This record gives sequence, structure tokens and C-alpha cells, in this order.
Amino acid sequence: MKYKSVFDIIGPIMIGPSSSHTAGAARIGRIARSLFGRKPKWAVISFYGSFAKTYRGHGTDVAIVGGILDFDTFDSRIRESIKIAKQEGIKIRMVEEDALTDHPNTAKIQLGDDQGELEVVGISIGGGKVEVIELNGFVLRLSGNQPALLVVHNDRYGAIASVANLLAKHEINVGHMEVGRKEKGSEALMTIEVDQNLEDPVIKEIEQLPYIIKATRIHD
Repeated sequence: MKYKSVFDIIGPIMIGPSSSHTAGAARIGRIARSLFGRKPKWAVISFYGSFAKTYRGHGTDVAIVGGILDFDTFDSRIRESIKIAKQEGIKIRMVEEDALTDHPNTAKIQLGDDQGELEVVGISIGGGKVEVIELNGFVLRLSGNQPALLVVHNDRYGAIASVANLLAKHEINVGHMEVGRKEKGSEALMTIEVDQNLEDPVIKEIEQLPYIIKATRIHD
């Protein structure tokens, strides 16, 4: 593994004892919140592997709820996040899962309100770094370390090219891109990491393209 800076080795500035169990968990929660796009009315958090065994003692529970509240890893409010969520009317349920996963630090977050629901599966890979490996049933790989664009679209010829051409028109450079689909001809998902934050007009323009169902961004 290559590191970009010394902070990739010693981990991020954070609240809590463990970069994997607290900072990583907070980032998974915050990515889920960003993808959901608003404060949820309820959240179900399922812990797997090491997370399931130690989440209370290592503060993984408060960290992941803090992320759902959009708190950064160093925000001192993380310590009181479960209490704050209750005060804001967010119902939180935590589940310890017995199922085996490919990575020991795995969490599934389900968020919802009257407008819809979201399901995200993320793993904490060490040093505060994370990957989102599943979104609403789509398999993907999203680091959350840089701005990203997620586009749900119909699996049709030209859909991917139209999004790529629009990004080029706005001089937005693509760092990494993956495309996945549940089955041929059904819904598909583009995961595009870019070099700059995307503005609202770009998102709206993407959603007006043929075969595009929804575009969601993650800010740096």
C-alpha cells in the first residue's frame, strides 16, 4: 500500500481510541449521510465481525451515529452523538450480526424517512480509511477520500458516454470510475471519483441526460 502523507500512517485527528473503530466508523456514517442527502428519521446500524464484538467499548456506536449526524472525526460532539440523535428525533437501532464477512470491520447502515430509504455497507480498512462496498444492492468500491459522483441509470447504450462527455465539457477530471449493474438491461450504477467538488448545476444537468435516474455527489 502506498501512503500519500505521514497522516495516512498515524491516522486522522479524531475522537476515540481507534482509527479503525472510531474514525473509520464515523467516516462510514458520514458517507451514508451524504448519500442520503438529508437528516434521516431513523437509522438501523448492523455491525459485523470485530465491530460486532467491540463496538461499545471502542466507541464505534457513537462514532457511526456521529457520522450520520454529519459530524467530522474530530468533532467532540461524537461522544454525545446517540443522545443528540435522540434529541433530534432520529430513532437509532443497533444490531450485532453473526454472519461472516470478507472484512472484520464491516457495518451496514440503513437510513430512511417519509421520502425514501438508503442502504450502505462500508468497511474500515485502517488508519481512518474506509471503503463503501455496497449501495442499495449495487456492488462498488468508494473510498470517500475525494469528491465523487454516483449516477443511477438505465443500462442502455450511450448512458456512460453522455455523463463522461458532460464532465469533460465542465473540465472535471475523472480519477477513478467503475460501473456495475444488477442484471443486463436493468438499473446500473456509475461510481466516479473526481478531482473537484461538483456544483448543483452540474448535478442537475446530469439528471437531465437520457437514461439517467438519479445523480448524487459526495463532497471532499
